[in-house]
Amino acid sequence: MQLDIITADKTLFSGEIEMVTLPGTDGTFQILKGHAALVSSLIKGQVVVKGTENGNQSFDITGGIVEILNNKVVVLA
Repeated sequence: MQLDIITADKTLFSGEIEMVTLPGTDGTFQILKGHAALVSSLIKGQVVVKGTENGNQSFDITGGIVEILNNKVVVLA
């Protein structure tokens, strides 16, 4: 599954992942390969990425939006 974490200034992460955990407005949720299409708002918190090659990474965000479509996750933070 492809993940892109993009801010106004730069791309924080772009690559293949196994799973991502996101801070949603109604609680933390996880995205795995094959997830249904979804658009959701995000709050301040950590985006935790379980990668296929680089291990686990985390990124602090102050909020944003996530879109999931066809095994591609785009986080606009």
